[in-house]
Amino acid sequence: MRAILLLQARTNSSRLPGKVLLPVGGLPLVVLAARRAANTGHRVIVVTSQESSDDALCSVLESCAVPFFRGDLENTLKRFVGALHGMPDDQIVVRLTGDNVLPDGNFIDEMIGAFENQRIAYLGCTGRASGLPYGVSAEITRAGYLREAFRNTELKSDREHVTPWVIRKYGYNIFENYESAKMSQYRCTVDTFDDYFRLSSLFNSTDDAESLPLSTLLKRLKNVSTDVITENSASRMVLGTAQFGLIYGITNQVGQPDQTLVNEMVSIAIANGVQFFDTARAYGNSEYAVGRALSGGLASRIGLITKLSPLDGCSDDASHDTVAAFVERSVYQSCYALEVSKLDVLMLHRAYHLNAWGGVVWETLRRFKVDNVINRLGVSVQTPDEALEALDFQDVEFLQVPYNILDHRWGAVIQKISVIRQQRPLVIHVRSALLQGLLCTDEDALWRRANCLNSSEIISWLSDQAKKYSGGDVTELCLRFVVSQSWVDGVVVGVETKQQLITNLITTTKRPWDTQEIERIIDSRPHVAEMTLNPAAWKNR
Repeated sequence: MRAILLLQARTNSSRLPGKVLLPVGGLPLVVLAARRAANTGHRVIVVTSQESSDDALCSVLESCAVPFFRGDLENTLKRFVGALHGMPDDQIVVRLTGDNVLPDGNFIDEMIGAFENQRIAYLGCTGRASGLPYGVSAEITRAGYLREAFRNTELKSDREHVTPWVIRKYGYNIFENYESAKMSQYRCTVDTFDDYFRLSSLFNSTDDAESLPLSTLLKRLKNVSTDVITENSASRMVLGTAQFGLIYGITNQVGQPDQTLVNEMVSIAIANGVQFFDTARAYGNSEYAVGRALSGGLASRIGLITKLSPLDGCSDDASHDTVAAFVERSVYQSCYALEVSKLDVLMLHRAYHLNAWGGVVWETLRRFKVDNVINRLGVSVQTPDEALEALDFQDVEFLQVPYNILDHRWGAVIQKISVIRQQRPLVIHVRSALLQGLLCTDEDALWRRANCLNSSEIISWLSDQAKKYSGGDVTELCLRFVVSQSWVDGVVVGVETKQQLITNLITTTKRPWDTQEIERIIDSRPHVAEMTLNPAAWKNR
């Protein structure tokens, strides 16, 4: 049985409207995608909407002799089911999208072969395990499973993304034939003009864009993606941006990067798989610098975490209305500075604000979440006790904690995190993995400023551990220790220079240490006083 290929396309894309009609290789993007997918004989139908906004798309498809089906704009699953009318339940269906032109007939044939051989209900090719760039995407199932999903789901996300119900019921299987390519951090879809220019360049100097092999395009993608420097996606590195807005860190001798450098570092971080940026109202001009760096369309590719103002100007006896006004001002100032209408993640910068002023701060933020101004709420904590208290709040979905290779205080918190994750979504980010750079210096004066009286012992221990585990590099030792913790989802790392960023990106993608290696490090570490582990207790000079 030949497969039916349903290629999803519309012109009212929120990020780059009309992108499916942009020319690539001498053809509109959607036409090229359809013809490449069909170049081994499969039938391709473009599934689009009945909205007038897609009339021009259908005219283009008709003039290029590409079959199409029009259905519900919002309910994409219904659209797919409608396009499959009259086909048997065991009909193999391949889902494609109109802005992803690299998949060709040979690639789809390979996937179909694996799908049939494994006798499964679903096969996809996204993510690190696939080895393929973001944009070489296809999903395979059968018509009957899509009909079953349509009959049984009311979830908006299921209707929009077509296959989630099938995956939940029948399992998620990855096509791994290209795992050795190790290109999951590369990008060849079209969400921004930068994406479009990169994709267009892959088809330059060719007269046969429809049949250019996928292998050739992957080689070209590597050549043009000069900003990709890591072999694996740096998805567990969170780019800390305090340094973008002020001179930050006990060892900072470089100063604050200018906007041009910020723009370049932001672009490199995203290109190498960083998924979150961390900023705050209290980080000087950091929010503005990040907002400007993302204003060219990169914001859609990153999660932005910011923190509420510390509310230092709000008096202890302020009325509830006054406190709420302070909170509202901070939220809208962040939106303005970051150039967004909605905040991805907003954290309290002070954990005691959970209960301060009768809880009005947290209640105000919860209202913002209900009103769709904030997507997720979190808390940045200083101590294990603060973390344990924050985790009791059901609305806390993000928690940022200070933790590093010397920090011995977090056992009870780690246990509670494990329990809570079985009950609700919870993301854990760690900051201070380098303790503001202190762990990477052997300057005794700086350690004394940090209230450390046994600095020679600690410096010697860090050096010995680095020789054992990281080729003598203390920075790598400290970062890999944190990244290797199973309870940690991301490590916040600030940078002042492009080289620091590149080094940290590469370091955080290295092999995590196993449990035995981590335990050996923990068992051998010297004791460090809490006044050293808490930068707020350090001496100014």
